[in-house]
Amino acid sequence: MGGASKGLQLPLRHIPSSSLHVSTPTWWLESRFHFSFAEYYNPSNQEFGVLRVLNDDLVKPNSGFTTHPHRDMEIFTYILDGLLTHKDSMGSSETLGRGAVQYMSAGTGVRHSEMNHGDEMLRFLQIWIRPNRKGIPPNYGSRSFRKDDRHNKLHHVVTSYGRVGSQKDTGSGVIPIHQDANIFVSECDPGVQIQFPLEAQRQAYMVCMEGSLKVNDQLKMEARDAIEVRGHDHEKFNLEVKAGEGPGAHFMVIEMPKE
Repeated sequence: MGGASKGLQLPLRHIPSSSLHVSTPTWWLESRFHFSFAEYYNPSNQEFGVLRVLNDDLVKPNSGFTTHPHRDMEIFTYILDGLLTHKDSMGSSETLGRGAVQYMSAGTGVRHSEMNHGDEMLRFLQIWIRPNRKGIPPNYGSRSFRKDDRHNKLHHVVTSYGRVGSQKDTGSGVIPIHQDANIFVSECDPGVQIQFPLEAQRQAYMVCMEGSLKVNDQLKMEARDAIEVRGHDHEKFNLEVKAGEGPGAHFMVIEMPKE
């Protein structure tokens, strides 16, 4: 554990992929749970701040999650491989590929399915963030981002409605959700360095989705590893990451208030 900024120690907690719970409840699904979910219950690993669920899912061809309900949760899906087909009780229906984002405010209740109708393996990260209030009207939307949007830089994909100053999603640009949280993604070439400034009283959960990373010149992250970063109380600092050799790195940062 280590790293420093302005002479202060940076508290990092490394979560190697080997420590994640691997769930294989059926022939078509393999999931890695970062927090308690489904059959995996760990009272000391329920959530991280407002981040309640982060699952790394592999779905085999011609299968998937049939229609099921959700409520009172902000749900965000980031697609890494294959094609994901979404249908819901609000009438939304579409198929999305690599780098695309779909999001859903489950609110007072919604039913949906997430299927892989293609011939290739589907991999996506499913993220649940607790909303800032219950009883929100349900909503669904998506964005199909390009690699150039995140190539060798941080791409801001999710923020709060409070930051955009409106309760309406325009359908383009950063995605607003009902919580004080931000999500960034980046896909970096080997050796590229990125700085992420974390403000005082904030914290972040970072996942190395593909490739490898070196964090604050000390901690090494491999594919599917995560780190918890708890910021300082009175001073901001830079989280510094460097993409590894070979494929570089594809990573996500979920930033939120300290709790």
